Amino acid sequence: MNASKVVENLKQRFPNEPEYIQAVSQVLVTIEEEYNKHPEFDKANLIERLCIPDRVIEFRVSWVDDKGNVQTNMGYRIQHNNVIGPYKGGLRFHRSVNLGILKFLAFEQTFKNSLTTLPMGGAKGGSDFSPRGKSDAEVMRFCQAFMSELYRHIGPDVDVPAGDIGVGGREIGYLFGQYKKLTHEWSGILTGKGLEYGGSLIRPEATGYGNVYFLCEMLKTRNIDIKGKTILVSGSGNVAQYTTEKCIQLGAKVVTLSDSDGYIYDPNGITSEKLAFVMELKNIERGRIKEYADKFGVKYVSGARPWGEKADIALPSATQNEINGDAAKTLVANGIFAVSEGANMPSTPEAIKIFQNAKILYAPGKAANAGGVSVSGLEMSQNSERLSWSSAQVDKMLHEDIMMNIHENCVKYGTESDGYINYVKGANVAGFMKVAKAMMAQGIV
Repeated sequence: MNASKVVENLKQRFPNEPEYIQAVSQVLVTIEEEYNKHPEFDKANLIERLCIPDRVIEFRVSWVDDKGNVQTNMGYRIQHNNVIGPYKGGLRFHRSVNLGILKFLAFEQTFKNSLTTLPMGGAKGGSDFSPRGKSDAEVMRFCQAFMSELYRHIGPDVDVPAGDIGVGGREIGYLFGQYKKLTHEWSGILTGKGLEYGGSLIRPEATGYGNVYFLCEMLKTRNIDIKGKTILVSGSGNVAQYTTEKCIQLGAKVVTLSDSDGYIYDPNGITSEKLAFVMELKNIERGRIKEYADKFGVKYVSGARPWGEKADIALPSATQNEINGDAAKTLVANGIFAVSEGANMPSTPEAIKIFQNAKILYAPGKAANAGGVSVSGLEMSQNSERLSWSSAQVDKMLHEDIMMNIHENCVKYGTESDGYINYVKGANVAGFMKVAKAMMAQGIV
């Protein structure tokens, strides 16, 4: 395989999907050496088959707003690869959603799910509908209209969606209710459900907690303790909230949070009480992070991200490409020695090169934020067994059986001759090899 040629070919075939091309390019460059050790892969044209999704489902979603006006959005489901298990990946409701973004996310999800050690394939879906500013009734009607088409393409042993940006407990509930009505059956068709109807303890916390567990494993390789360290967190949604919570529990000081309007900087650190305010603000009142600055009298910077503030560790937990080359240079110059991604592909290729050239600890999202989908997999297992596991049991499995295992595989495949651990290469090769071997075993299908 020549990675550059494969990427150029994909650019010509899919010219308007930059995020997808970026994700594929990042993976292919790191697996090229390992791939070329297996000539049987090339004979089976495995790389092209792996890059292009099994199927792309697009549909119209029509719904009625509170004023009685009919609105129309696009709905998508990208079923990328299911050689390891049923398609698995979140649904994103946000105005930025398009085919290229979802293809990149589904591609990444395939390798992330492979890393978890659980039997899950890769998928992603969503809509350019944004719940922001909509009433509960409008969100419900949209979710019901969305599921009225999606239900034909999913099932507990086919494809099991979950939440993502814009899809939290409220949306999952409405989607689940409509699926149940349409199919006349109760099944574990969605993860991230409420505890009252088949959800798993620790699921809301899993992505944030898992990222911090992975970070701690990285820090151990340099005999560094997270306690007392100052941390920049971006975002203020689910991932950022529980990343902050776990950091507080472990004795670290989180000084920033953000949303699409700007960021707050609290030099004294976000305490458990202040975090409770953020959770109420974001999860119930659906307000803006500026209200934190107004309430606690701290700095707020409009239209910016928090990467210019001084700290020890950065945990990007908002969205893709939020750290560019300039931001990465600033982070390194300010003494950041570890970056662990809670979001999906939040660092641009230029930023990643800067982190790696500086030899700082850098963990890509497919490894560091795999805790969310891992506990989704555990939720599927609980649904299949018709059992509910304790929070201690789920948290122990997340920490010791999954995140530590992922870290171990990254070290195995990513340790370079000078001892530096290239977590990008380690995660990509480890995830790829499992998928590749399964594809070879199952023939040309």
